[in-house]
Amino acid sequence: NGMENELRRANIMELNPDGTGEKIYAVGLRNPVGMDWAPGTTTLWTAVNERDGLGDELVPDYMTGVKEGGFYGWPYAYFGKNEDPRRKDEQRPDLVNKTIVPDVALGSLTASLGLTFYDKQSFPARFHNGAFIGQHGSWNRSTLSGYKVMFVPFGNGKPSGAPEDF
Repeated sequence: NGMENELRRANIMELNPDGTGEKIYAVGLRNPVGMDWAPGTTTLWTAVNERDGLGDELVPDYMTGVKEGGFYGWPYAYFGKNEDPRRKDEQRPDLVNKTIVPDVALGSLTASLGLTFYDKQSFPARFHNGAFIGQHGSWNRSTLSGYKVMFVPFGNGKPSGAPEDF
């Protein structure tokens, strides 16, 4: 329906508990449905459920540290400066060029919907301060994917290893 109808979409908003002081914190995140603060840091992390319709292997859902004022691509680019071919008649090279590459790919069409950091002590030490991402799973992929919980190890407030099935 045109970009004028999308102005507040694909954003992370910041506001006071009473609804005042609204501000856009970051933009271009298609569907940032899980958010949490990395333990011991002031960094907000999000799991993003990315776009469909570009094939089984595109576009990867992701987890990323959110930079204030950052642009993450939607709807012009995905996973960095990869231009969405469906937007060719509405090119925005200025936005494509400033697209931030996400920190961790979580697989394509996995519907990565939830994110939480583990800040307890019951699990073995290797899980401490790591991130768990719930994946709802694909609905439009020839081979199903997702339908699981992923774990991303963290050290010093940043990913310290590849995502793994939990």
